[in-house]
Amino acid sequence: MCPHLGVYITKANGGKQPFEKNKVVETCLRMGASVHVANDVAERVEKRVYEGMPSRQILQLIFMYMGKRNPAVKHVFDLRTGLSLMNSKPEFEMFVRLLLAENGFEVEPNRILRGKCGEHEVDAIAKKDGVTFFVEAKHHFSYHALTGMDESRIAQAILEDVNDGFELGTLNFKVDRAMIVTNTKYSEHAIMYGSCKNILQVGWSSPQTFGLRDVILKHNLYPLSCLKGVREDTRLRLVNSGIVLMKQLLAADGKQLARQTGLPQNAVWEIIEKAKAGADALW
Repeated sequence: MCPHLGVYITKANGGKQPFEKNKVVETCLRMGASVHVANDVAERVEKRVYEGMPSRQILQLIFMYMGKRNPAVKHVFDLRTGLSLMNSKPEFEMFVRLLLAENGFEVEPNRILRGKCGEHEVDAIAKKDGVTFFVEAKHHFSYHALTGMDESRIAQAILEDVNDGFELGTLNFKVDRAMIVTNTKYSEHAIMYGSCKNILQVGWSSPQTFGLRDVILKHNLYPLSCLKGVREDTRLRLVNSGIVLMKQLLAADGKQLARQTGLPQNAVWEIIEKAKAGADALW
């Protein structure tokens, strides 16, 4: 059915939003399509969109048409789904630390900061341009879930307590700012509070040029969880061996990785081949 002007689609949370053809084009471009192919796929999808169509079905259409143009697409999930499939601890936390390191931060993992009133375990300490952040990684299994203001209020309370501790000598360095990194978007209240308190809130598409989507695309930081057909327990063996990203897997020595993970050699090579095909689809 050919859509008319102003057709609305149904989001996963039940809300409605206008169908935007340019978003289909952007999705195809992120999957490695040329402008010509992206526009062609968008035209085909637009012809099949109908009033109230679930957004998930639109994504399925994109993958179907892209798969016909590039068979390697069948080996990967879309990026938002891949991120949502990650294990919160340690996988997403490790991913966040790698992402920050790729962007020029000096990163220390998992620290306990002693404040005036208590001890606080944080996911990382990150330093760049003379600014020291403590980092909290907040993962959601549903990428439609919003990260709310509570996360920012907790981060601000930790920042105040550890800096009180620094003044008293319980901590030997000063933390300048809090940083929260999540795979979803932030609520309006969270954005307002974080902006007021100078918290760096990194989400799916914010802040501009430093959201997860932009950073992943810029540096090819696709997680292993974007690969289809890899069991979670197998992936976590790789994660526990320090392999979180597809490009880390492609740079690894297969034989050594089999010894480190305890996985059969042929299973490791099979996953590496999947990663090669995934890279062809995404990079």
